[in-house]
Amino acid sequence: MTSVQVAQNNDGNEAAGNTPEEGYQRGLGSRQVQMIAIGGAIGVGLFMGAGANIAKAGPSIILMYALAGVVIFFIMRALGELLLYRPVSGSFAEYAREFLGPFFGYVTGWTYWLMWVVTGMAELTAAAIYIHFWFPEIPQWVSALVFLVVLFGVNLISVKIFGEVEFWFSMVKVTAIIGMIVIGLGVLTLGFSEAGDTAAVSNLWSHHGIFPNGVGSSLMTLQGVMFAYLAVELVGVTAGESENPEKTLPKAINTLPWRIIIFYVGALVVILSVVKWTEFAAGVSPFVHAFEKIGIPLAAGIVNFVVLTAALSSCNSGMYSTGRMLRDLAANGEAPKVFGKLNSRKTPAFGIALSVALMGVGVVLNYVVPEKAFGYVVSVATAAGIWTWMMILVSHILYRRAVQAGRLPASSFPAPGGAAFSWVALLFLVFVLGLVAYDSEARVSLYVGAGWAVCLAIGWAVLKSRNPQLAAKDEERESVSVSG
Repeated sequence: MTSVQVAQNNDGNEAAGNTPEEGYQRGLGSRQVQMIAIGGAIGVGLFMGAGANIAKAGPSIILMYALAGVVIFFIMRALGELLLYRPVSGSFAEYAREFLGPFFGYVTGWTYWLMWVVTGMAELTAAAIYIHFWFPEIPQWVSALVFLVVLFGVNLISVKIFGEVEFWFSMVKVTAIIGMIVIGLGVLTLGFSEAGDTAAVSNLWSHHGIFPNGVGSSLMTLQGVMFAYLAVELVGVTAGESENPEKTLPKAINTLPWRIIIFYVGALVVILSVVKWTEFAAGVSPFVHAFEKIGIPLAAGIVNFVVLTAALSSCNSGMYSTGRMLRDLAANGEAPKVFGKLNSRKTPAFGIALSVALMGVGVVLNYVVPEKAFGYVVSVATAAGIWTWMMILVSHILYRRAVQAGRLPASSFPAPGGAAFSWVALLFLVFVLGLVAYDSEARVSLYVGAGWAVCLAIGWAVLKSRNPQLAAKDEERESVSVSG
């Protein structure tokens, strides 16, 4: 009997998939899920983080976003196959629990929770910086605190309100980026505005080439580029609350390549054609700078509003996902039972409250080290996100093996290339982790990760000592894995 078969028994199914989503409202319609998926691919990593990446890599940053985008598509198709095999709100934590054992489900759930907590800190930091565009006298920490409280209220009301707010946040981002591309193309083709005299497609290679600082410098931006794609997997968390996951989830995942081509590659090609890459710097949104260069002050203010919306959208999504992940952990005996409770509006209020309280650390960072806050949380969030993506890929590989052996039913949404592309994506993520270890500034995420691993190991030992059923399942999995 294999490790996959053990997860198939009645107790395992009950723990892994049926309990966590019970009590939720399936209040997310097709248009909301689509916009959540689109919005997940457009966040502060593009609007703010791209400035530092452009300064390091020059025009080659476009290739880095495209390369990472291909890998992200492989990851999402792997997740899509798993979601249609068994759509649950616990998503990748549930799949890690089923195919790798309860310990990996526990680690993945808590690590994904950590990712969104620190990502929320990054988004609050970015939102506070954008407020400085209009009100430089307001301290960053004050703006961050106000946004934290408002979004907490939104997430406590209901999943429908969350979905509607996220729909309009995403609509603003999508409309604005398309507008940016259209205006930029107008500058390139018609030559209007102050930037018209120097705008040219040749800006992509005429200033020391496509790789002006060398290929190595470009590759070092991959960690920041991967951070920009964090949240694309959020569509998997919505599975337990989508009205029709069998139709909405495949559609949302299959549109991902177009979103990457338009919103990342397309937008950056236009911006770096209008403004040469040497004018960009860390901490400055390339979108805001491009419109200032074009000479439309009102447009720069509009773009700043859009990137503020993007930051708040991602923070909003973070509160949503952390509450659901904590509830899944509680339902499996891997978190305090209080996090498994829903309030009268069917939202996991206790889990959201804990996450918001810890996101408040971001407010403290904005007070203590406002100039370094964004860089710190980006590196930690990226490492946590990579772990999550790795668990998706490994779970997919093991699921495909089980399907081929006839132990599990085939999904109605198979990933192209089977498990082969999952292996490619897995190797790519290992490579990115190597880059993180090589970068002296980003290396802090590995130190945090080591400390996090120790905390998780201690927590798991405590859980097993207090929960005999959890200990029995873990020991059964270990013995089966060794024997078969």
